[in-house]
Amino acid sequence: MFLLVDCNNFFVSCERAFQPQLEGKPVVVLSNNDGCVVARSNESKAMGIKMGTPFFKVRPLVDSGVLHVRSSNYTLYGDLSARVMSILREFAPKLEIYSIDEAFLVMDGIPVDRLIPIAREIIRRVRRWVGIPVSVGIAPTRTLAKVANHFAKRYPGYKGVCVIDTDEKRRKALNLTPIDDVWGIGWRSAPKMVKAGIHTAADFAERPQEWVQERMGIIGVRTWMELRGIPVIVEEERERRQTICTSRSFADMISDLEELSLRVSDFAAICARKLRDEGSVAGTVGVFLMSNRFRDDLEQYFPQDLERFDVPTSNTSDIVSAALRITKRIYRGGIRYKKAGVIVMDIKDGRYVQPDLFDERKQEREKNDRISRIMDEVNVTGRQYLRLAVQRPGHYADGIRMEHRSQRFSTDWSELMEIH
Repeated sequence: MFLLVDCNNFFVSCERAFQPQLEGKPVVVLSNNDGCVVARSNESKAMGIKMGTPFFKVRPLVDSGVLHVRSSNYTLYGDLSARVMSILREFAPKLEIYSIDEAFLVMDGIPVDRLIPIAREIIRRVRRWVGIPVSVGIAPTRTLAKVANHFAKRYPGYKGVCVIDTDEKRRKALNLTPIDDVWGIGWRSAPKMVKAGIHTAADFAERPQEWVQERMGIIGVRTWMELRGIPVIVEEERERRQTICTSRSFADMISDLEELSLRVSDFAAICARKLRDEGSVAGTVGVFLMSNRFRDDLEQYFPQDLERFDVPTSNTSDIVSAALRITKRIYRGGIRYKKAGVIVMDIKDGRYVQPDLFDERKQEREKNDRISRIMDEVNVTGRQYLRLAVQRPGHYADGIRMEHRSQRFSTDWSELMEIH
């Protein structure tokens, strides 16, 4: 059996953990540069505020005191996520962290009647020790655990725990689950399913396997089997990302190459870290720059370029160096840049890298790999204590508009909570 533990409205819950005055109030969290809504409390959802709503559209509600707003505080969110995951590790022999706010606990061999008390203790302990409310879905497959978790969140009668442990419960749950809510279907596939007459997860699970494979391939068949109660998805088989992109819009436009290079080096370092977190390496890195497309009075320029590596890599030094070379090639003086980004592509499993027999940089590459691993160990809290000299001093979020950011209560001595 699998337990899926999912933090409820995670970003909002992190804000409420240190600001109890926000409990029961409509709250939204904004994206980088306070651009749009990326997280909502249940109260703000009830007001009709949608994901992705531009901030300027809800600002009147904020100004009138009806809605509370916070800028993204990723340092705080990352630290509280790590605390939640450390608690979950105490309950299972194997923990699979799926995202910043959810994880699967593999509970093979443990009877269902023992899993429910375990789930309730998880909810109690995480809430008491971290201040974050969580919901738990229990089922024989990961996909069904996702379905169960949706019910645990939506219906108070479950008290945070929903179990799908019989075929009758499975069929009932699938009949009540819209096809676009199924993990693995995706927003692109859902409209096609609806056109084919598939409106619920039950409709999909009842189709013949041949029908599913013809339209969705092996990935679709795995989802189909999981919905039928057959566990086939394993952690190692999750589809590896083909590209990783880190980009930001700047609070103020940038014309200076040196300042632009500092930003690009930060983005490249983040991409490298994400590769290592996934055990991947990249064969190509790309950089793009963008002028302000909303300023008709300014010259427009949207360059991009790529550079391939002789040997795929995930070390920070190689990726940052390549990104800076590209930046110098595509930079044009006199342009006021509003956004930049770094993309790593041709991603492969880092365990199966084909070495170059005539690689003259092998020793240097191995040294850079060791340095990158050391940086990861030191920077484990999310703060960039160690960085390359070509990166900006301070956290990469410096320079991003965060007019409504709360304090970094748990990671910064100067921002600890004050009690009077």
